[in-house]
Parts: sequence; C-alpha cells; structure tokens
Amino acid sequence: MGAEASRILEPEEEPGDHETGLGDLPENCVAEMLLHLDPPEICRAARLSRTFRGAASADFVWEAKLPENYAYLMELACGGMIHGRKKDRLCLKEVYARLCRPNPLDGGNKEFWLEKKHGGICMSISSMALLITGIDDRRYWNYIPTDESRFHKVAYLQQTWWFEVDGQIEFCFPAGTYSVFFRLHLGRASKRLGRRICSSEHVHGWDIKPVQFKLSTSDGQNATSHCYLDEPGKWILCRVGDFVVENSSVSTKLKFSMTQIDCTHTKGGICVDSVLIYPKGFMQGKISRFNS
Repeated sequence: MGAEASRILEPEEEPGDHETGLGDLPENCVAEMLLHLDPPEICRAARLSRTFRGAASADFVWEAKLPENYAYLMELACGGMIHGRKKDRLCLKEVYARLCRPNPLDGGNKEFWLEKKHGGICMSISSMALLITGIDDRRYWNYIPTDESRFHKVAYLQQTWWFEVDGQIEFCFPAGTYSVFFRLHLGRASKRLGRRICSSEHVHGWDIKPVQFKLSTSDGQNATSHCYLDEPGKWILCRVGDFVVENSSVSTKLKFSMTQIDCTHTKGGICVDSVLIYPKGFMQGKISRFNS
C-alpha cells in the first residue's frame, strides 16, 4: 500500500525526459538503412546494438548483396551435395560468408570466391589446369613448390623456342564485366636463411619480342593484347582483356592463351602461376605494361 502511494506521489515524467538511442529504432527501418552499406560496413554496424545485430541478419539485406545466381554458386561450393533442407537452414548472411571463402573446383586446380566488399565473383585457375606446350619435357619445364602461390606450386620454364600456354573455363558468371590476367614471375624465387631471394639465371628473351595474350568467349567476344616482360623478381598481372556477361543463368565458355612463338630466339626463366578472373576495376598486384 505504502509503495503504491509512493509511486502515485512521484512527479510524472515529462514527454521529452526519456532518452532515446539506437536501440529504439525499429529493426525493419535499420535493415532498410543497411541496404545502402557494403557487407563489411554491415558487419561493423551489427556491433552497435541488439537492434542493429538483428537487422544485419535479415535475409533481404544479404539477398541484395549476393549475385543473382547464388544458389548455383552454393551448389558448386558444396560440391553438389547441398539439399533443400540443408540449404533452408542457412541464412543468406551465412551463404554470403560461405561464398567469400575459396571454393575449389576441378580437384582443387581452380578456385572461385566472392570479393567481400562488393560481392563480385573472382576466380583463379592454376597452371596445373592449363595446357602448356612441352610441360612433360623436364629439360624445359618443371613444377616447383612455392608458398607464393595459392596452389603451392607453379610451372617454371628454363628455356624454350616455342612458348604457348592455353586454357579454358565454362562457368555461369554473374552478370557484369570481367578482366582476365596471367599471374607471372620472371626468375625463380626461394628463401635462404628466412629471406626471399630470386635467381635470374635463366631469365632471357622476353624483352626482344612481346608476349601475345588472347581471349574469346562462346558468344563471340574477342580480345588481344601484347606485353614485354622486363621486371624480374616480382609477381605481375598481365592483362589479357575484358569480357561481358549479360545473363547469369547462361554458361559462358571462356578460352585464353599466352604465346611467344617467334623461333628466332629462345626465352626462359619464367614462372606461370595462374590465370585470374576479376570483376573489371578490381585489381590485386602489379599490372604489367601492354599494347593492344
């Protein structure tokens, strides 16, 4: 009775006396705001409050960040073993996180992943998945182990007259424009007493004539570029060209090559690591000079 009377006698709070905070915002409104952020910013915003954490897990937020064909990509990422019931247990935030990890294809000789900030598809194709002329002749080519490749092994050329590397991939790329690169290294890198060293013993012939790069797609797109290689001791990305995908539900067959077949001189001392496919404008590493 006394307590009840005390509450009655307490002065009433003015309407503006109650302090509001981020936690008072409706969760659906917060989720609408998060649509305008990129995925890393959404994850940081989730730390602000319980409301933001709940909004940052909303499926419609992450569906807007995922590629249109994310179900196809998840099937590939899970090796075709994903079933409807299991897929239904994954929220789309978890799907996004899963696709951002390297996902192996072709026995581990190829990988694809989502670029975390914008959700674009990236792909890396190992030299072991490429058709390299003379690769079986150990007088010219060898696969050497290295921790500087995501595949832990690169193809190393000592010397040849005819240099030709070809490859292809068939994949349902999300709609967009993509750039293709060869990842190369002049010289053979190794470690001595914990320090990186590079042997240029076999490096020659790449500054005499340019290397030619080509790509073509199953829908008739073509690109050609040329590049002199003259930067030993560092990994470089040599740009092949760009291609456009308009329909993410249609498989694109992409062919690419790197050649230097002028037999007036030998060339050698190069490591071929991989072919990289990135959304156009997304760069990693050093891009070498090229002439179209």
